[in-house]
Amino acid sequence: MNVIWRTMLIHVLARVRARRGERLSATDVGRIRLTTLPTDIDILMHMNNGRYLSLFDLGRWDLLVRTGLWDAMRRNGWYAVVSSATVTFRKSLQLWQRFEIESRLLGHDDRALYLEHRAVVDGEIYARVIIRARMMDGHGTPLSHERLFAATGRPADLPDVPDWVHEWAAASQLPSTKRPAPSVWD
Repeated sequence: MNVIWRTMLIHVLARVRARRGERLSATDVGRIRLTTLPTDIDILMHMNNGRYLSLFDLGRWDLLVRTGLWDAMRRNGWYAVVSSATVTFRKSLQLWQRFEIESRLLGHDDRALYLEHRAVVDGEIYARVIIRARMMDGHGTPLSHERLFAATGRPADLPDVPDWVHEWAAASQLPSTKRPAPSVWD
């Protein structure tokens, strides 16, 4: 709920932009402008590290709506879940600072979609996150890419996921929900 009003606003603005012809292909970079608000900062007076992931969700909403994927998801009862995320911080965003969130699809493998989001000020990266997400059907079952691309079309120019992203995904993966994952510290 902490960014619900921003989410609703971004969703509406993305629909308006799409109607005005500002649609995105699956390989385009989506951009939205935001300002660091008092509700985004921590006691050190810069954006709280946890808030970045919430605000990067806004970039994902813009991308989903403007590529048309959101309409296919809603029509079919599908949803996406983030299974891994790694954020890297470079500079702090200060109170009232304007910035852009840049978002793009990096590609996919046999199980997941990979996205990158960046917080950018005057063309300079302040923070970046890599996201691994799974598409699910209405029953909570992972959606095959065949079904996804049958409904949305497979982008012809979708690049291969870089090797380092595959290595990151493998290194950060937890056991399947069907296997035990006891919390044992070394």
